[in-house]
Amino acid sequence: MRRRSKIYAGLVAVVVPVASVIMALGATPAGAAVGGSGPYPADYETSASLANHTIFRPQTLPSERLPIVVWGNGGCSANGLSQGNFLREIASHGFLAIANGAPNGSGSTTSQMLTQSIDWAIAENSRQGSKYYNKIDTTKVAVAGFSCGGLEAYAVSADPRVTTTGIFSSGLLNDADDYQLRRLTKPIAYFIGGPSDIAYPNAIDDWGKLPAALPAFMGNLNVGHGGTYDQANGGEFGRVAVLYLKWRLKGDTTSGANFVGSDCGLCHSQWTVQQKNLTLDGGTPPTTPPPTTPPPTTPPPTTPPPTTPPPTGTPACTAVYALQDQWNGGFVATVTVTAGTSALTGWRVTLTLPSGASVSSLWNGVASGNSGTIAVANQSYNGRLAAGQTTSFGFQGTGNGSGTTATCAGS
Repeated sequence: MRRRSKIYAGLVAVVVPVASVIMALGATPAGAAVGGSGPYPADYETSASLANHTIFRPQTLPSERLPIVVWGNGGCSANGLSQGNFLREIASHGFLAIANGAPNGSGSTTSQMLTQSIDWAIAENSRQGSKYYNKIDTTKVAVAGFSCGGLEAYAVSADPRVTTTGIFSSGLLNDADDYQLRRLTKPIAYFIGGPSDIAYPNAIDDWGKLPAALPAFMGNLNVGHGGTYDQANGGEFGRVAVLYLKWRLKGDTTSGANFVGSDCGLCHSQWTVQQKNLTLDGGTPPTTPPPTTPPPTTPPPTTPPPTTPPPTGTPACTAVYALQDQWNGGFVATVTVTAGTSALTGWRVTLTLPSGASVSSLWNGVASGNSGTIAVANQSYNGRLAAGQTTSFGFQGTGNGSGTTATCAGS
């Protein structure tokens, strides 16, 4: 259940436009540090081919390719410098960070502008003559945003090019938007301003509704809704955002150790930490702790034991279809997959949809087809199930979802 939605909805509409007025008058945030603290001093620029955006990049492009970070500003402000110190800090560590809105721009932005940033970066990487030609890692893309910008990030997080999502002092305003959580398939991180942050209740509500197997991190720093973006190098939010992006987009497990496990780096700091399904290498977390002593070894038999085929009456897995919501012309459904008496290394569900129904988006699975009889296979992170363990995937469809059937096969 959402709380304080009306207050928060008003706040996300005004919190950063006020700051953008200050920026437009020429004021500089206190303690601004041009260049950032990373090894690649950074600044911002604009491009005629990407109107109404602000591009933060290392002043001298490094030999290593730059992962992509696209950013929605607080208040959905069209001032691309709204969180300028923060984004310059990220860029100085070898990232291409693109904010919605022109420098000192006015007006409002949309989630589509985040998609435009991704499109532009990928095009520039392949365009001969571009300064970014073969300089961008187009396989690593983070979509993120602060306050209202976090809502923009949610809206495009299902883009198949997105590697991870970052939600900064934000959360969905209405339960009707929870389908955006159900379609998440890539790791997500929340960086919230603690209980005094007006977005805190909505972020906590979102956290409780994430897909069961989704890798997720939540850190709360009790600084309120405004964060530390205007501080030198983006303050503590800037420091932690860089660590998270270096882990998720560059595979830096030393940075990742700040987020993973009961002894994580942020676990011993002023941050309050929550974790779900996190491993440093991106694999599936163990479902049972490893033994404290190695099991005894048994010499192999001199003759092979007889093989017994598995019983035909016990399925490798089961799939239970549940219609979550139905409206005129569309529906949302969930399928729960449960392993049988043996562990699975993967699963495949066959869905048979009623005539006229089709799948428009699906999360936590990989679908083949969108109408009639379709197959849904596991994602890389939710295929391994212990005996009796469950996972789930969901989808949004058009038409009437009643009468859909589901069967499961395991491997």
